[in-house]
Amino acid sequence: MSAKAIADFPFQGIPSMLYMDNGPIGRSRVFQKVMNYLGIEVRTHVPKGKDGRRITARAKGKVERPFRTVKEMHETLYHLHEPETITEANTRLMQFLLYYNKQSHRRESHSRIEDWIENLTQDGIRQMCNWDRFCTFAREPEKRKVGLDARITVDGVAYEVEPDLAGEKVILWWGLFDSELYVEYEEHRYGPYAPIGKPIPINSYRSFKKTNTQKRADRIEQIASQLSLPASAIGQVELITVAENVIPFPVRSFVDPDPFEELTFKNAIEAKKAIAHYLVKPLAKLTTEQMAAVESILEQTLKKKEVMTKIKDYFH
Repeated sequence: MSAKAIADFPFQGIPSMLYMDNGPIGRSRVFQKVMNYLGIEVRTHVPKGKDGRRITARAKGKVERPFRTVKEMHETLYHLHEPETITEANTRLMQFLLYYNKQSHRRESHSRIEDWIENLTQDGIRQMCNWDRFCTFAREPEKRKVGLDARITVDGVAYEVEPDLAGEKVILWWGLFDSELYVEYEEHRYGPYAPIGKPIPINSYRSFKKTNTQKRADRIEQIASQLSLPASAIGQVELITVAENVIPFPVRSFVDPDPFEELTFKNAIEAKKAIAHYLVKPLAKLTTEQMAAVESILEQTLKKKEVMTKIKDYFH
């Protein structure tokens, strides 16, 4: 969904709808939440035998067909000439995708990428957020009880949460792509919390003796590594990159849902609590002039960064 740095590959944007089967991904709570944050409608076909009179679910092979195409046309080169780095492997894969998208459409008179561009909406594509922001959305809930020392330990990694949560049963929101942790208790969310300790070091366990099957697999892998194709037979692959992604169609900027209230205060009361915590005194002790300035700032915006910047400038 993110913008690419290659001019010949403009494929990007958040889709309006995803059509999929009733597999474990479609039923995943995390997947449904992330799609809701991004504004994507998820549609699943009717399960098999739901109607009773007709076939309601049948594999069409629309997803498996491209997998087979890539495997037959491109993966073979990886076995004959193994890439030295992941960057080289991804570069060769991108070169194949550029070649594949320039091929003729199976029904239309133009290429595949031209068909995608012609079927875009008039108001343009929906821009995708950056990777760090996406990591905040992808979180999996888990019910746990906080220790009496206000710490939670998982797989050797310790997190220290708010002292008021000690001994309480809370919902942990684990990041699938980052190490930050959010805690939810009675409809209030706290965090993010970073690990305070180091995980158990790798290779600190006893190694087991290899079986005959594993030894035979190692010999086969060693023989397969000797079968290679020289780089001169494939040629050097160099992709032309541009400084900025040139898009010939309009783009709608990403609207951040802010599910964990990291960017904006929920209301003026929450903002006043944060201001009082920053000033280390209740707002009732402020003068009439100072309180009027605080009210004026909160009437202008509730964005956390802007509010706290204006508060710091005013009181200092």
